[in-house]
Amino acid sequence: MKRVAAVDCGTNSIRLLVADVDPATGELKELDRRMQIVRLGQGVDRTGRLAPEALERTFAACREYAAVIKGLGAEHVRFVATSASRDAENRADFVRGVVDILGVEPEVITGDQEAEFSFTGATKELTGHPHIELPYLVVDIGGGSTEFVLGGETVRAARSVDVGCVRMTERHLLHDGEITDPPTESQIAAIKADIAAALDRAEETVPLSEAATLVGLAGSVTTVAAIAQGLDHYDSAAIHHSRISRAAVRGITERLLASTHAERAAIPVIHPGRVDVIAAGALVLLAIMERIGAEEVVVSEHDILDGIAWSLA
Repeated sequence: MKRVAAVDCGTNSIRLLVADVDPATGELKELDRRMQIVRLGQGVDRTGRLAPEALERTFAACREYAAVIKGLGAEHVRFVATSASRDAENRADFVRGVVDILGVEPEVITGDQEAEFSFTGATKELTGHPHIELPYLVVDIGGGSTEFVLGGETVRAARSVDVGCVRMTERHLLHDGEITDPPTESQIAAIKADIAAALDRAEETVPLSEAATLVGLAGSVTTVAAIAQGLDHYDSAAIHHSRISRAAVRGITERLLASTHAERAAIPVIHPGRVDVIAAGALVLLAIMERIGAEEVVVSEHDILDGIAWSLA
């Protein structure tokens, strides 16, 4: 067994997984998994730069993670940075801060690399699972981008497109610096148009309609799953590999789009950092299900973090 630490720094959240992995048996034993909402991508779509306060929130989380990694004695660390830091003009400030704190340089990976890590992490446990048909379409709905990966035992096609819960919220729901609450019909229509155009771009590379099983990853999907189950607290075990119907996703999306900040904040399974962006994330998921005709989505708590950990094995 090899003890490894994987860090995934996205547009909205930064997450850590410390695990023992055995490449010979395919076993991954989780020792610590945690997440913080840091909104690294705050304003990036508008300014092209990482905001100083967003960098400081991210570095504070990195300091906490460095203590965990040292305490558990991980031998190898890999830090992967995704959409927001790909897009930012001042990403050198971000890289320098991470190196100072964690001693490793963040890898600003391409969308295709991000997609492959997500696919590995999400599907490794599903091999041979009853009632799961191939090929899978793995969709990772992040803050700034969404990754689409089609494959079975290996990846056949992958594409990353720039629609995510934070990007759609900041692009379409902000007015004079404040989020419209709830959004207007015209704002919702504008988000739907952006998502439809992104799905068109994804289909240029990935034959979405060939998917037999839709697998959904990341916070927007897992939060929708928690709401669908009526959980009074976030329960990873209940969410992992649950199946949520398209009708349920549509109902939840309509409810979130019609709600105010206070009404969404009162839903106990929505993390405070997702209250303002979850409606847009749910809308992305629903649009994908409608485009490919998926009657349900299989929800996975294992995703890019697990794929990064496997890459270290």
